[in-house]
Amino acid sequence: MKLVLLTLRLLCLACLWPVTLLNNPYHNRKKNKDVYLAEHGKNRFRGRIDYKLKRKDSTKSLLIKTEQLLRIEDHDFAMRPGFGGSAIPVGIDVQVESLDSISEVNMDFTMTLYLRHYWKDERLAFPSSNNLSRTFDGRLIKKIWKPDVFFVHSKRSFIHDTTMENIMLRVYPDGNILYSVRITVTSLCSMDFSRFPLDTQNCSLELESCAYAYAENDLMLYWKNGNDSLRTDEIALSQFFIEEFHPSHGLALYSSTGWYNRLYINFILRRHIFFFMLQTYFPTMLMVVLSWVSFWIDRRAVPARVSLGITTVLTMSTIITGVSASMPQVSYVKAVDIYLWTSFLFVFLSVIEYAAVNYFTTKEEMKKLEQLKLSGYDASQAMAFDGCFHDEDIELSAFPLSDLNTDTCMSSQNSTTPALPPVLGTRLRRRRSIRQSVNHIMSNSYKIDSYSRIFFPLAYFLFNIIYWSIYS
Repeated sequence: MKLVLLTLRLLCLACLWPVTLLNNPYHNRKKNKDVYLAEHGKNRFRGRIDYKLKRKDSTKSLLIKTEQLLRIEDHDFAMRPGFGGSAIPVGIDVQVESLDSISEVNMDFTMTLYLRHYWKDERLAFPSSNNLSRTFDGRLIKKIWKPDVFFVHSKRSFIHDTTMENIMLRVYPDGNILYSVRITVTSLCSMDFSRFPLDTQNCSLELESCAYAYAENDLMLYWKNGNDSLRTDEIALSQFFIEEFHPSHGLALYSSTGWYNRLYINFILRRHIFFFMLQTYFPTMLMVVLSWVSFWIDRRAVPARVSLGITTVLTMSTIITGVSASMPQVSYVKAVDIYLWTSFLFVFLSVIEYAAVNYFTTKEEMKKLEQLKLSGYDASQAMAFDGCFHDEDIELSAFPLSDLNTDTCMSSQNSTTPALPPVLGTRLRRRRSIRQSVNHIMSNSYKIDSYSRIFFPLAYFLFNIIYWSIYS
């Protein structure tokens, strides 16, 4: 019986033990204390962080310490420092890392730079025994006030984020702040191609406070170290030589919002000519010289001279098309256009020259053939296979033409009878001056090639002297 009673008591104790633990007041107070510290520790203890919370999330606890050190929660950083007073000065300096590309077609350039801002915000001052600054990454910059600087005429821009955002924030104990960011920006450059490719371009990257926030009375941008505020690494470009980098400043007026400070990063680019000499000028010169070869080819070799002229014309057209495809569609004439189209004109005139030579040669031979028929001679015996007269027994003194000049292949040395005077009197004499000129050209068409061998090279050489003296 006693054994049964002992067993019942043990069962009752086992059932009542969990209920006793749940109703224990000491356990409930400890649990409520942890919850209270986790949720209300910052407001309750003013900076005292529970040791267990710090051990669980060390990064979060350090961030809370930084915010408490700089009193982030105690101020409204949506307002600029010294709001309502004088304008806050913001110093700027820039280090240009590279000029990535310059596009003539899009009229823009791409630049990578380090943009650094300097200003003072006494709300972020903190006590320090050693007067050393503190450096932070981009997470804290989102919680404080910063200048709203942007790039005027910017097409594209971005902040580098490999492996993290390339942002640095440095705060000094007296409230001075350095904010540095690495940016790549593509901006407009209004280029003048009237002297292309012998041109020099002036481009500028413009910085300004955002026109929708702080005007000149609120924020004053300036170059922190004057002309030394702009520094550049060693930059080498394929088509340009950088002559100068210099900063400047000015004011910009917006009719609806007022005046704003604007900073300029100016640089002068001079184009290298050697690439265009190899790709454009030398091939053009060779095509023009090649077109002159036809002046030394026999005037009766029609296929040779025509094919040479057409080949040079088509080659010049290809060169002009290639240069135009790599240039913007501007409404004025460029220096390279003047050279290419003048050279094309020389090539075209060489083709026209042979057309004139061939025409006058044909007219001359047809006229001589008709004269032979009228005189009663057998034209097939008097004319050689190549179209020149070779029969030395033909007497041409019977024809009533005063100045009938024959070709070099014509045998006229045996003609001893003087030419008959004109019989139509004064009227024929007045018209003879024009006919003489035409007949002289028609009967001496071979001289056109002789004159062209001298005139074309001299004219092209003179054109080159004038062109390079003006544009070089």
